[in-house]
Amino acid sequence: MKFRRLIAALALGSPLVVASETQLEHVIVSATQQDTGQLELPLSVSLLTRDDLLSVLHVHPNEVFQRVPGAWISRGNGQESLTALRSPVLTGPGSCGAFFMAADGISLRAPGFCNVNQLFDANTEQAGRIEVLKGPGTALYGSGAMHGLVNVITPAPSDTLTHRIGVEAGPHDYRRGRYLLSNTVGRHGFLVTGNVASDGGYKRSSGFDQYKANLRHRYDGDRFSVDSILALTDLDQDTSGFITGFEAYRDSDRKKENPNPEAYRKADSQRFQSTLTLELDEFSQLVFTPYWRDNDMEFLQHFLPWQPVEENGHESFGINSKYYREGSWLKSVSGIDLESTDGWLRETQDEPFSPNQPAGVHYDYQVDALLAAVWTQLSWDLAPQLTLSAGARFEYTEYDYDNRTGDGPACDPSASACRFFRPPDREDDFENWSLNISALWDVMPGHAMFLRAARGFRAPQTTELYRLQGNQSVADLDSESLDSIEIGGRGAYRGFSYEVGLYYFEKDDVIFQDANRFNISGASTLHYGLDLGLRWQLTDSLDLALDASFAQHEYDSDIDLLGTSGSIEGNAIDTAPEHFGSARVGWNFLPRYRAELEWVHMGEYYLEPDNQHEYEGHDLVNLRVTGAWRQFDLGIRATNITDQDYAERADFGFGSYRYFVGEPRSFYFEVGYRFAP
Repeated sequence: MKFRRLIAALALGSPLVVASETQLEHVIVSATQQDTGQLELPLSVSLLTRDDLLSVLHVHPNEVFQRVPGAWISRGNGQESLTALRSPVLTGPGSCGAFFMAADGISLRAPGFCNVNQLFDANTEQAGRIEVLKGPGTALYGSGAMHGLVNVITPAPSDTLTHRIGVEAGPHDYRRGRYLLSNTVGRHGFLVTGNVASDGGYKRSSGFDQYKANLRHRYDGDRFSVDSILALTDLDQDTSGFITGFEAYRDSDRKKENPNPEAYRKADSQRFQSTLTLELDEFSQLVFTPYWRDNDMEFLQHFLPWQPVEENGHESFGINSKYYREGSWLKSVSGIDLESTDGWLRETQDEPFSPNQPAGVHYDYQVDALLAAVWTQLSWDLAPQLTLSAGARFEYTEYDYDNRTGDGPACDPSASACRFFRPPDREDDFENWSLNISALWDVMPGHAMFLRAARGFRAPQTTELYRLQGNQSVADLDSESLDSIEIGGRGAYRGFSYEVGLYYFEKDDVIFQDANRFNISGASTLHYGLDLGLRWQLTDSLDLALDASFAQHEYDSDIDLLGTSGSIEGNAIDTAPEHFGSARVGWNFLPRYRAELEWVHMGEYYLEPDNQHEYEGHDLVNLRVTGAWRQFDLGIRATNITDQDYAERADFGFGSYRYFVGEPRSFYFEVGYRFAP
């Protein structure tokens, strides 16, 4: 059955091409960590350009990722989010491990210590661009690069003095200030970007204060260069929880309701990296990137009835090394990655909820983690129009777990079914391979097709191994793996450009929580669909764009999940819409002035594995107008201009429909000033 689906997918997936004399000019660094033209990449890549980011001026990443076919950054409250990238929206303690979230090629959090909200650790608001690789990554990326990779790239220092400030205002006491200073003097370039935001929150007792800053210095010598980046973020958020009840988001009396006014989240991160590049000769170079990261977070788990407080953090030191070699017909990049992490987690509860959820310390542990990997990625020019690429990566992960509280259940021995179990000290290690092979065919100038097969993996997260429930004393977990095959193409012709990818994924040894609340591995899921991105410059002043995803995500094994009432094999995975996307029409109505009307579509999706409850989906319309007058930049944004009642995200848990309410019609105003050089 799976083979027939695959053959059908490949038969339907060949993109149409027409004669062309133009080429796409986008430059991608995420796949090879070198500047590479988009047409030269034999995999699905989407790019959020600086123009996209300046047009949207997103308050939350959800707003700008609407422009990436196959991606949905589901918006929670404040700056919280969940990710879908050629996947359902994945939830649970280790779900974030299925995605590689990076800034300038370095993961935002250490492997084994991910967080579902980790995009708020990156300065997406002032990025130079954001690159999204869909499906398993190349050999350059290890654990986590399964469903895809997001790489937030800091702007390069400008060639001449650039100095800008901007202020912005919106509903619910929303305020944001932005700053940029950049220049290159001789061989030295520098960049300073920062933004500070404050939001009073649409819901009662909600809102956030946040700052993000990036400092970059680049030295370019004749054969030696150094590029250093320091990134800082801080978030202080008052969090609003779900509202419950069927279609409660339509009830005007409940939209601003906050059932968890005491909820909060505090998070800060610091990252430093320095890339040293040595040109060995005309055909080869050596690159070393040492880095350091530090993350800390504290939040109230308002989504649980007993509401414990979790504190977690980790500090990492690592180095990535690469050797590039370019021959007449063979290109190669090989490397060794090393990383050491000291992570910890503590969960406490102030008041007793029941004998099975007592007050006091639930978990308190430390994990010393080590990651070591060796990899190579090769590219052969087999013919003038045909290139074959292949890569392999071997990765070793080791966890040394130290329980810093009592071993065993956290409850009194009289408790009938204690919710929390602390395993004794132990060590775990995992060995994983990732492989990829692809063929790229330059059909004609400006058009290319590719066929790719790849395997990605993720080692279990530390929370899946050591934060156990019920009477589970050991979580004997395997690494998840994802096998993919994809056919795709991209090209441009006379103002029209396209990107299309048809994919089929089989994911095995999926880690899940069973009906006994045990963390176990062994489930299988299927993911197959089509991503489509189109751009059309109709006239000098009018343009159209479409980004769409059509997909099926389903259980491929009969597993006993918590809350399921029968066999779920063949059922749709919850929070996995079959179709979603956006379309835009842009009008450059005056020199330096532009208006953009956007339609955002979210299809219906099931809310639980039994497929008995669903959200009907929604359609939103947004309007953005930007312009420049002398040295001033001006912008007006109207979101949800038809004032639709909708849910940013819906699910079904603890016997009830639950919704994060979407905000009503809102207006934002921005003024920027560019200082004269």
